[in-house]
Amino acid sequence: MAKRKQPQTFEASLSELEILVDSMESGDLPLDEALKSFERGIELTRQCQLQLKEAEQKVQILTEKRVDAELESFKSNE
Repeated sequence: MAKRKQPQTFEASLSELEILVDSMESGDLPLDEALKSFERGIELTRQCQLQLKEAEQKVQILTEKRVDAELESFKSNE
């Protein structure tokens, strides 16, 4: 059975994306390599967006829990 490839960290994805952009902006890549780089860049962009969305959701959940705890504490002190 094939193992699923673990997604790289956000920072690693962003770094790879920056390298791809730099190489594509140089204009020295043959067309087929530029297309492969573009395709990889889209993949990395989607991965970064997903990781950011997941982090945002975690922050929102933690913030809501904190507010709920503060409200509960306030109510018990009344």
